[in-house]
Amino acid sequence: MVVVIGLGNPGRDYVHTRHNVGYKVADILAEKLSCRFHPAKGEYIAGIGSLRDCEIAVAKPVTGMNDSGIAVAEIVEQFGVGLDQILVVFDDFQLPLGTLRLRQSGTDGGHNGMYSIIYQLQSDAFPRLRCGIATEHMPQDKSLMADFVLSQFGRNEIPAAEDMIVRAADACLSFAADGISKAMNLHNRKIDNAE
Repeated sequence: MVVVIGLGNPGRDYVHTRHNVGYKVADILAEKLSCRFHPAKGEYIAGIGSLRDCEIAVAKPVTGMNDSGIAVAEIVEQFGVGLDQILVVFDDFQLPLGTLRLRQSGTDGGHNGMYSIIYQLQSDAFPRLRCGIATEHMPQDKSLMADFVLSQFGRNEIPAAEDMIVRAADACLSFAADGISKAMNLHNRKIDNAE
């Protein structure tokens, strides 16, 4: 089994924000797998589908972004998977909009959700898919970054964001079916139309 975990904030106010890209990827992935989300025995919702011979669970923490690690630790325990069998999907303001970066491990990169996960798991050795949200309109002052990630994509940014979300869902399927090395080779490409 592989568990794909899309990060975001629950609630109507956050649905279309940059910080909810992980949720959006999880939604598209669930559609592709024809599975539905249900409340779980923990701080997350999940659905289970399959691709070829691989069972894939798709989960979304409902803790709020900054406490994502609580839900991820529950997911790892309840699904009985190793850290190499999870894939955490999240927005990244250090990558240009439209860019995907699949990695086997790494630091939190200044992302509060990832910080929480690394803290709760006491490890940064788990696969993650970074989805770029940076644009020319991003503030240079890092103290203003919270407002930026909680803002919605601009009208001219929506096509690139939607395309990236679909490609990210495909990268999740590739990770599950073919393993991380092949998925990295296929999906860690620079996108020409990314800002």
